[in-house]
Amino acid sequence: MQPYKEAFHIGSNVRVADCRVLKEFLSTWKYHNPLRQEQLLFAGAAAIVEKIGFYHGGDVLYVLAGIPGVWHEQCLRPGSDARFSDSSR
Repeated sequence: MQPYKEAFHIGSNVRVADCRVLKEFLSTWKYHNPLRQEQLLFAGAAAIVEKIGFYHGGDVLYVLAGIPGVWHEQCLRPGSDARFSDSSR
């Protein structure tokens, strides 16, 4: 993954990773924007990327329409018609 380059564009359909992946991320991620316990309730949920931001160092952070919280790229999967950035193909 290139720093400061998102895998999903604004308007892309994505799916939140399954509960196993989210729990692993929750227990191992020790840096900025940790997942909150309540975000696990959205495991597997489909959403549209509403906003994209970058943490210092290039980590991509997403805000999803209708799903609370800030989401790390590692916690998202392509949705049915996700629009990827050129670098992720």
